[in-house]
Amino acid sequence: MQSEDTSFSCPKGKQSVRWQGSHRWVRWIYPITGLAALIWFLIRVVPKPSRASYPCQRTAMPLASGFVVWLAGLIGSVTVFKKARRLLRDSRLVWACVCLAIAAVMGLVSLAHLPERLARAGEPWGPHEPLGQARGIHPGRVVWVHDPDATDWEGYDSPRHWWEPDCTDLGIVEKMVSQAVRGVAGINNDAAAWDAIFRHFNAERGRETEGYQAGERIGIKINLTTCNAAGEQVDPITYNKKSSIMNRIDNSPQIILALLRQLVNAVGVDQNDITIGDPTGLIPNFYWDMLHPEFPHVHYLDNYGGSGRTRAEFSDVPFYWSTPDANRKVQDYLPVSFAEADYIINFAILKGHSSGVTLCAKNHYGSLIRTPSRYLRPELPGLPGDGASLSYYNMHYSLPNANQNPPWSPGTAQYRSLVDLMGRSQLGGKTVLYLIDGLYGGYYWEAHPYKWESWPFNGDWPSSILASQDPVAIDSVGYDFVNAEWPDVVRYGHAPAARYDMQGGAEDYLHEAALAHDPPSGTFYDPDHKGEVTPLKSLGVHEHWNNPIDKQYSRNLGTEEGIELVLLHSDAIAGDIDSDGDVDENDLSLLCDAWLQPAKPNRPDADLNADGIVDARDLMILTNNWGTVTTQ
Repeated sequence: MQSEDTSFSCPKGKQSVRWQGSHRWVRWIYPITGLAALIWFLIRVVPKPSRASYPCQRTAMPLASGFVVWLAGLIGSVTVFKKARRLLRDSRLVWACVCLAIAAVMGLVSLAHLPERLARAGEPWGPHEPLGQARGIHPGRVVWVHDPDATDWEGYDSPRHWWEPDCTDLGIVEKMVSQAVRGVAGINNDAAAWDAIFRHFNAERGRETEGYQAGERIGIKINLTTCNAAGEQVDPITYNKKSSIMNRIDNSPQIILALLRQLVNAVGVDQNDITIGDPTGLIPNFYWDMLHPEFPHVHYLDNYGGSGRTRAEFSDVPFYWSTPDANRKVQDYLPVSFAEADYIINFAILKGHSSGVTLCAKNHYGSLIRTPSRYLRPELPGLPGDGASLSYYNMHYSLPNANQNPPWSPGTAQYRSLVDLMGRSQLGGKTVLYLIDGLYGGYYWEAHPYKWESWPFNGDWPSSILASQDPVAIDSVGYDFVNAEWPDVVRYGHAPAARYDMQGGAEDYLHEAALAHDPPSGTFYDPDHKGEVTPLKSLGVHEHWNNPIDKQYSRNLGTEEGIELVLLHSDAIAGDIDSDGDVDENDLSLLCDAWLQPAKPNRPDADLNADGIVDARDLMILTNNWGTVTTQ
């Protein structure tokens, strides 16, 4: 006997889903889901009706109501059908036909209200459930540190520049970076927070709970797009940025200096083991003059390598693309500094782009060397040695722009090269921490910054830093910020001469990355070129906030999946032991766990007065600040 085989099409993922007769139990998932939604709705909403507005309850309510209608229709149709059978036995034909008609109608109602499974991906510009698998010590956590006092620049018409010391306050920026790191780890001490981050990252890579080890190398990818070498925006001889574009923003030098101080002073990394820069750009003098005097032995990576900088060179580690369109004469290779790094920190900028947004994933576009002729390596396969123009795969063709020639790829369910960059074991796979510099932000990648009107900025600079261990979650939050401020840029790109609708493509890479194991496009992402049947795992979790004011994600609203956005201020709250922005029962529990124990040198969390022991004095500090909140 052949097994029954039923298939249907999934409009969200554009894939076919098949049910085999041997798995007929699957069809019971629908009523079981509806019953569970009904029970969950009753348990949560009846005691507190205001919970009906929660996203999880807005999802459960239609499932629950559909289940009730389905169940009522099913019971009613069966009851009426039995009545019709009795009437037929009694030869009451007319009434039997009436009952059969009623049973048929109720049966159709039951089928029409069969509980539907949750969509795994939303339509463009619509809400959807969390996609993918959250990552990090606190899965899906994105820390947002906001302090308006960090920036005091009068604007583009000012004779001052945004990066000058009296326009960007280094002291406040240092506190912001510290709070970002602490918030990611949930520990109120810099050294202990970094140790927890490294230990968690290494545990995921099979190194049990090993922290950072002396001699391990760290590569930091920053964004120097407005100092791009190919665009000759910085003089390669003098290393002066053109005065006409001096106020176009890249990473703030203050925020870079704060990160270097964290790594050297808190983590204990030797300067010689740190490389920071952008292989496609140049490091202009105003960065060098602020960073090099304090950290002269750090390697400052750029495209030319002049005036003490380290020139980006090809390694022999190839980079592969998961698309047949990558037919090229030249094999892509990783730069030496990233190929040899034990860890990478991805430090992006909060900006819009012609493809919608440019955040952490897009920052890796600059992780590959793209300048022709200077980097000829005849010993590497595919690299010509005759000085011919090199023909790399153009990563931008997998962005959602629609007005390019040849056309790029608008819409959803498309191959996205960003997923290959995020998933490559020697690049995204080495990234221990993701950071986004939002001190000034930008509506377009090469533009000078504009003040933000959305809440809570209200006509001021965004003055923010985002941090996470989840690459998809942090870009999802960054996407929501940029979309709230410049929805037209995110939807239509920046093309004054010809606006084009990207048809939801700006966030498509987030869907692909979150579902890298089974992406909507059907692409088999294999950036390590293993050629195996096993695809990439989910690279993180993607969803959108509930609204631009509350900025709440699933975990903020009490669920155990999705993103958690934690808002912190640059000044820590005394008593906030877990660095989550409030003093509550979680902090009290941590203090009780350490009661009357000596503070550990590498983790003095609960020793609030720093006297070496956790006692009543620390409890008094905590109780004095009980209920203090900086989160939303």
